[in-house]
Amino acid sequence: MIEVERLTKTFPATRRIPPKDAVRDVSFRCVPGEVYALLGPNGAGKTSTLRVIATTLKPTSGTVRVQGHDVVAEPRAVGASIGFLTGNTAPYGRLTAREVVVYFARLYGVAEERIKPRVDTLAKSLQMEEFVERRCDKLSMGQKQKVSIARTIVHDPPVLILDEPTAGLDVLAARAILDLIRDCRARGKTVLFSTHVMTEAEKLADRVGILYEGRLVREGTPAELRAATGAVDLEGAFLKSVGEE
Repeated sequence: MIEVERLTKTFPATRRIPPKDAVRDVSFRCVPGEVYALLGPNGAGKTSTLRVIATTLKPTSGTVRVQGHDVVAEPRAVGASIGFLTGNTAPYGRLTAREVVVYFARLYGVAEERIKPRVDTLAKSLQMEEFVERRCDKLSMGQKQKVSIARTIVHDPPVLILDEPTAGLDVLAARAILDLIRDCRARGKTVLFSTHVMTEAEKLADRVGILYEGRLVREGTPAELRAATGAVDLEGAFLKSVGEE
């Protein structure tokens, strides 16, 4: 479970840039067996929110808990319970896809006898079998993203935090990742992801939060957002929500 209460993240001023509230008084929850999508234009605060939840940024104020653990007081416990895919995650080019995923399995403390069957299962579910023994610097963007997803979830965490998991991917690669997210939800995992692709959110998300200029301006199921805005689809609801602001 992810619980965010009145989260604010302010980046301090520099010589040329004034202080900026990347996230302002944001509150929401994501429960086990649920997919929650964060939508927003560039600079809306999506990535900053996810990084605070994943403990790579400290909140300026507010409270964030993952599986009951406070992200500031108990970062190690939070880190052990999440899989976090960042927008700039990239596998090591000189290792094969399998070697990368095995390396991260060991970092996460997966028992040695469980590593090979776990990697084999992920390779099959993410359709990596044809390139799993190939060096990562020889892979396409979609193939590299699948490797990054596999290394993110190799320890089978209860909470997944995914920042733009299908960005730049072709339809087939994106579909494999979305199918994996559906499977994680079916197995009772908590899944929080950000995306610019409205159709993904509409088809996949149980609930959606719309961020604009650091604030959560609207939240609900896709059907609730359509009804509240009078829009025919989630894209229309998003545009009306942002336009109202």
